[in-house]
Amino acid sequence: MNADHERLALVLFGSFVAVTLAITAWAGRTRRGSTEEFYAGGRLFTPMENGFAISGDYMSAASFLGISGLIALNGYDGMLYSVGFLVAWLVVLMLVAELVRNCGRFTLADVVAARMRERPVRLATGTSSITVSVLYLVAQMVGAGSLVALLLGGTGEAARTWTVIGVGALMVVYVSLGGMRATTWIQIVKAVLLLGGTLTLTALVLVRFHGDLDRLLRAAAERSGHGEAFLAPGLAYGGDWTSRIDFVSLGLALVLGTAGLPHILSRFYTVPTARAARRSVVWSIGLIGTFYLMTIVLGFGAAALVGPDAVRASHAAGNTAVPLLALDLGGGADSTGGTVLFAVVAAVAFATILAVVAGVTLASSASVAHDLYASLRRRSGGRWGEVAVARIAAVGIGAVAIGLGLLARDLNVAFLVGLAFAVAASANLPVLLYSLFWCRFTTRGAVWAVYGGLVPAVVLVLLSPVVSGSPESLFPGVDFHLFPLRNPGLVSIPLGFAAGWIGTVTSAEPPDEARHAEVEVRSLTGAGAV
Repeated sequence: MNADHERLALVLFGSFVAVTLAITAWAGRTRRGSTEEFYAGGRLFTPMENGFAISGDYMSAASFLGISGLIALNGYDGMLYSVGFLVAWLVVLMLVAELVRNCGRFTLADVVAARMRERPVRLATGTSSITVSVLYLVAQMVGAGSLVALLLGGTGEAARTWTVIGVGALMVVYVSLGGMRATTWIQIVKAVLLLGGTLTLTALVLVRFHGDLDRLLRAAAERSGHGEAFLAPGLAYGGDWTSRIDFVSLGLALVLGTAGLPHILSRFYTVPTARAARRSVVWSIGLIGTFYLMTIVLGFGAAALVGPDAVRASHAAGNTAVPLLALDLGGGADSTGGTVLFAVVAAVAFATILAVVAGVTLASSASVAHDLYASLRRRSGGRWGEVAVARIAAVGIGAVAIGLGLLARDLNVAFLVGLAFAVAASANLPVLLYSLFWCRFTTRGAVWAVYGGLVPAVVLVLLSPVVSGSPESLFPGVDFHLFPLRNPGLVSIPLGFAAGWIGTVTSAEPPDEARHAEVEVRSLTGAGAV
């Protein structure tokens, strides 16, 4: 792109950033000292508004950039991410949304602590929530670096580095000044922009192929260099039994992980009732389902029109497939139409990243302040308020995410989110389901469930080919991998459930059946809910 076109793209970037900062400034003047306002936006959002916000929170850079890139490179196997992310919402709708809204106040730990000893439970769940959130943030940072490096005409390390730092600084500003109210409205605006941009690109792809999906798929298969194998299972995960098992592990993590994501669970507290929480999920399923169907068209469209070789040359993991597709659909790199469409899509993708990092940072800073700090303050007598601690925590979490984002900049964003889902399903989902449905569950069982899933998941990732032992690893020059799978879910998720069961049956603490009955009534009826 020439300098004029780059300036146009940067103007669109700047416009969205200016709008979101204006929203943050407006929200920051509204009851900014209230804990409920900062964590839950005053619980004043309607189901439709919250449904759009959940969609904005969930449709991340992994969805828009990563999944389309994986489909463009791997064909059928790349679609697993779309299917897994969407099916996961059925678990959320049936098992989690309404019950969590009735039992909790601001975080996952509130649900578990309702019938357990608070301090050990809050320390454990707070730690796991922060770990999951940081992993999720790293994926968004990687997407931002890839996007802006492409926008500026290259893949220079300096462009990526400063982009990651800039996104980290903006997310700290959003959370520190605006809290949940600003974050929610940013996510609503972003969801509308993303759905509009994705719909436009999907329509242009279908017009290019005269509405013939079969023609689109055949063109993608021919351009891929793999022929019919591009449209069949096994291209990415069918090489040997290890890759097939990795496929099952990834699917399990994607389907179960959503129900354990802290930033998704916190969204259920922004509506006034459990019924509103359930209706929010229904709204989000419709919006997210439509979006993921369109990402399949975009992925195969990128394979057919841009070609996997060109996508891989721009970014080895495929994160730039959609912007390159937009450039082609608009008329090419030297055309005004192509550059305008590219700039719009890049700005929408950047909006996606900013909105998601704001939501995830808010959830993780809430865990630091409401769970970790609040638990320790009761012992040490700390004088700082929770909101002040949450704002400080946002800065620290932003710094950690920036550092890890720079380290993992060559990995696919959808793959990185898959790791976050695996940790969430291993550490958070077992303790959540046991707390809601098992009357004998004890405090020891809760703590063991969290650490029994969290520690194996993190250790297995560190000992996997993700970190060392292959050219695509974080450290390709060394090899200390002992675990063959790239996603630990198949092992760590059962370990989380098993550890919770073992901790409960070996605990000397008798289960508090009265408190369980109280929580059960509250979760099902809403009686006594905040």
